[in-house]
Amino acid sequence: MLALLQRVTEAAVSVANPEGKWETVGAIGPGLLVLLCAEHGDTGDDARYFAGKIARMRLFPDDAGKTNLSVRDVNGAALVVSQFTLAADWRKGNRPGFSRAAAPDEARALYEAFCALLAAEGVPVETGRFAASMQVSLVNDGPFTIWMDSREA
Repeated sequence: MLALLQRVTEAAVSVANPEGKWETVGAIGPGLLVLLCAEHGDTGDDARYFAGKIARMRLFPDDAGKTNLSVRDVNGAALVVSQFTLAADWRKGNRPGFSRAAAPDEARALYEAFCALLAAEGVPVETGRFAASMQVSLVNDGPFTIWMDSREA
């Protein structure tokens, strides 16, 4: 499983409605934007590990300015957006391939499991819409961005 975490002061995700107008489907104030990708071979254990780690990871400043607080400690939230393109293989040619990404049904199940597990860790969760074309807006705080790969754990 792959994730890109961005500490944000706010973030939102929109999808196009049937009339072609963009509607916000998820939005948060301070917290984390989590771009999440399931790869072939990922399991519920990967989703569980990521949810626990992300809920507890100290990415927010304390009163002394040190990054000692988790998203839970600051009463933050998470906006979780499915992002199969994180699995891009860009090394050959000029068009990236996405064959490392999990099949859509498998990826959806892992995405939904991750969101439920993160919420169970005490983090309010907003989401995008799986497999939809989305527009994500954010104000990156720091900027503070972390790359996670469950296979490197």
